[in-house]
Amino acid sequence: MLRVTWVQPEDLIGHELRQAALDGREPSAIAARWRAAGGPEAPLRAGASPEPASRYLRQLAKDLLDELADLPSALSDREPTDLRRIRALCPDLPAPAPASSVTQDRLEAAWLGRAVGCLLGKPVEKLPLDGIRQLARATGNWPLNTYFTARGVPGELLSQHPWNRRSAATSLAENIDGMPEDDDLNYPLLNLLLLQRHGRGFTTTDLAGLWLSELPAGRTFTAERVAYRNLLLGLEPPHTARHRNPFREWIGAVIRADVHGWTNPGDPAAAAEQAHRDAALTHTANGVYAAMFTAAVIATAATGTHDVHTCLRTGLTVVPPHSRLAHAVRHAVELATEHTDFDTVVDRLHATHAATHHWVHAVPNTALVAAALTHADGDFTGSICRAVSGGWDTDSNGATAGGIAALLAGSPTALPDRWTAPLKNRLATSVGDFNGIGFDTLAQLTHREASRP
Repeated sequence: MLRVTWVQPEDLIGHELRQAALDGREPSAIAARWRAAGGPEAPLRAGASPEPASRYLRQLAKDLLDELADLPSALSDREPTDLRRIRALCPDLPAPAPASSVTQDRLEAAWLGRAVGCLLGKPVEKLPLDGIRQLARATGNWPLNTYFTARGVPGELLSQHPWNRRSAATSLAENIDGMPEDDDLNYPLLNLLLLQRHGRGFTTTDLAGLWLSELPAGRTFTAERVAYRNLLLGLEPPHTARHRNPFREWIGAVIRADVHGWTNPGDPAAAAEQAHRDAALTHTANGVYAAMFTAAVIATAATGTHDVHTCLRTGLTVVPPHSRLAHAVRHAVELATEHTDFDTVVDRLHATHAATHHWVHAVPNTALVAAALTHADGDFTGSICRAVSGGWDTDSNGATAGGIAALLAGSPTALPDRWTAPLKNRLATSVGDFNGIGFDTLAQLTHREASRP
């Protein structure tokens, strides 16, 4: 039986009920109707429940999703999605800056850093925090300092906390052979294609067309899969981000932000605006802010003239200061500054966010990345290991932290060989003609786009 993930109404409704509570709507009456009808909770870690719902429950889920969308939000004034309104709420928004340069070496480091951080997190994606810690400790790799391995891990521990099924064969230390395919690298490749075809003046509609022609539907997840479905239904952006899309504040837009920062070095406002046009296809409010924040951090780091703390502060200037995303990032940075033990920082972040947010939500994950970069003072190994050891969306967080820390490091030779050598300068992907491409070539192509007038 085929259970298509991330799009079936009976699987979406539970996520939407949680999202409605987060974004200032009152869903309790609708939640009671769903539960009274026998509706299930949202799948905790899978994209689909194991059994299909009855026709009655599926239709009820569709109706309730639409009713939830019509509920007013108490947060709408301080958490808009429209770019003009976002800018109006940002008193410290950076002024447009003259074009700066970014070196090809720095961009190669960024591509490599993104891949390494992603690869580090792949085997433990979806595992609970305690499972990650136990698996690393079982092989003497705690605090985390290198790739995970199955060698020496007791069988009963692996039964309790199995590696991510799709990644175990390609992402443990003993079997890494080049960089395997991952959506955290596919989306930067798609955005490189986007800039090659449309330039930095691309529209959200240009991005939608590119996805339909170059992105296999089966390589999309959560908000991206819902938006893809909405495009096929004939909906246009930005409605694609809102229609029956409970994942609109999850992490998907963040993992698409790097190229926007790389190609606007020294101009965080332009990077954030470019990230907004991208994110608007699939996300709203804090899902968009997280992408804008990340792009602005990366644009600031790309010049090589600022430390990580300045980069993070600059990132916060492009998002509404009273948004949930801004509050979470500021709190995370404070925790990372106050506590010398990063496990304490992680425990505090989980205590704050885990009960209310899905493990792929952009708010806690962006906060964790900011905490990791702050606590490691931008050091590459320290940043990726802290980001992954904090749990939640481990491969995406490792990728974002790795790309930023590697930009700050400045060149591929500044990254420890134990991290980069297993990648063999080779990336697997199903995007375009990029399969097997080297990170040096990707840097060359990205530098060309960054240098375009």
